[in-house]
Amino acid sequence: MNDASLHTRTVVVERDFPHPAEKIWRALTQPHLIEAWLMKSDFAPVPGHRFSFNADWGSVACEVVVIEPNSSLSYTWSAMGLESVVTWTLCPTSTGTHLRMEQTGFRPEQEQAYRGAQYGWPKFMAELENVLSREN
Repeated sequence: MNDASLHTRTVVVERDFPHPAEKIWRALTQPHLIEAWLMKSDFAPVPGHRFSFNADWGSVACEVVVIEPNSSLSYTWSAMGLESVVTWTLCPTSTGTHLRMEQTGFRPEQEQAYRGAQYGWPKFMAELENVLSREN
């Protein structure tokens, strides 16, 4: 562990969904569904795959780090000087799935990016719920 990682912050958003993990996994890994709740992307669920998210404000360069179907997904997230990692963890519950999103790597001087993530991820999670409610 390098010294810099001791001084970074993390944004965590968790939510329980009344959907099976397989359905949420599709929404996290299929480009047409990702676009519906997050951003346009050329994502592929393959470790080492480089992809990007694209929005009106610019793009995010990413690389898949971990793929454990219906369980865990992790990718790097590099944009505007921010070098971070986004990890999704899916845990089955008696009523559906508990989804945890963790974005790590915000340095102290990246207050704007940190606040943006604190503001943005709950909104993305709400959009994900809308997409899941519409999908069969």
